[in-house]
Amino acid sequence: MASKTPVYAFLICVVQFLHLSAAQNVKGGYWFPDSGIAASDIDSTLFTHLFCAFSDLDNVTYQVTISSANAAQFSQFTNTVQSKNPSVKTLLSIGDLDYEYPLTANDMVNLGTLLDEWRAAADAEAQASGKPRILLTAAVSVGPTVDGLRYPTQSISRSLDWINVMAYDFYGPWTPSMTNAHAALYDPSGRVSGSSGIESWIQAGVSANKLVFGLPFYGRSWQLVNPDNHGLMAPANGPPEGSGEGARGYNQILEFIANNNAPTIYNSTIVADYCYSGTTWIGYDDKQSISTKVSYAKQKGLLGYFAWQVASDANWALSQQAKQAWEE
Repeated sequence: MASKTPVYAFLICVVQFLHLSAAQNVKGGYWFPDSGIAASDIDSTLFTHLFCAFSDLDNVTYQVTISSANAAQFSQFTNTVQSKNPSVKTLLSIGDLDYEYPLTANDMVNLGTLLDEWRAAADAEAQASGKPRILLTAAVSVGPTVDGLRYPTQSISRSLDWINVMAYDFYGPWTPSMTNAHAALYDPSGRVSGSSGIESWIQAGVSANKLVFGLPFYGRSWQLVNPDNHGLMAPANGPPEGSGEGARGYNQILEFIANNNAPTIYNSTIVADYCYSGTTWIGYDDKQSISTKVSYAKQKGLLGYFAWQVASDANWALSQQAKQAWEE
C-alpha cells in the first residue's frame, strides 16, 4: 500500500469475530510476514484491529489462496495477537480492497456492483450460519475522485463497514524534481492533503463515521540537488541512490538521524516532519505529527485510524502516541 504500482484486483477484508458496533472505534494496523517482525512481536494491546496481509486471489477460480510460505503464520495470526489482547479483531487482507487506480468509468460502476454483491453474500452467510456478519472494508485513495473517475460512494456507504483512507504517498519517486511532505495533513496552497481528502469524501456523501484515517509509519526520501538548499520543495533528483523508491520505515529514519546527527524540523502549518544530511532529505511523521493527525480524525468524527505498517514503528512509539491521542 506504500507504492504507486497500480492495483486493479478486487479484494476483501474479513473479520473472524464480532461485527463492529457503532460505538467502537478503529485503531488499526497492517502486518505482513516479510515486514521485519514476527506476529508475536506485535504489541496488540495498542490496536483494536490488525490486518494480516496479504493473501491472494486465484485469477482462474477466484478462490482465496495463501502461499505455503505464509500458511503457518496466517493460520496462527489470530491466536498469536490475541494472546496479548483477547479483544483485538483480526482481518485477512486479500490484498485488501486496494482500488486506487481505476482505468475507466465502468471500473467504478463495476466496483459498486461488486461491493453490493459482497454485502448481500455476507448477509446471507451470516443468516445461514448464525454467526456474526463479517466486516467488509476497503483501502481507497485520499479523495473520492481518481484521474477524473469517481468512486461509487453510495455503494460504499451502504455496503462497506468502513474505508481506510490512505492519507499518504502524495509525493514520491513519481515526483522526483523536488522534496515534499508525502502525507501532510494540511496544505495552505490548495494541493492535496489529508484534510482536503477527508473533506472531499464527506462532501461526496460518505459519513465521517465510515472513514478511517491512514497514518504512514514510513517516510519518503529524495536526493537534494544542493545540500545547502534543504527545505520543503527544494530541488531534488529523485530518491537517493540505493534506496529503491525512497521509502524508509520510521525506525530506519530514527537510525539515519542518530547516525548522521541530522537536523529535524516539524512544520506545524502542514503537520509534517523532515530531516536531512548531506544530499539526503526525508519527509516523515514523528510523534507530534501522528498525535495531531489522530486528534484531527477524532475531532472530525471519523471512525478511527490505521497505520501502514506496524513493523516500521520504533519501540511502538508512534502506535502508543496514536492510541494516547485518540483516548485523550
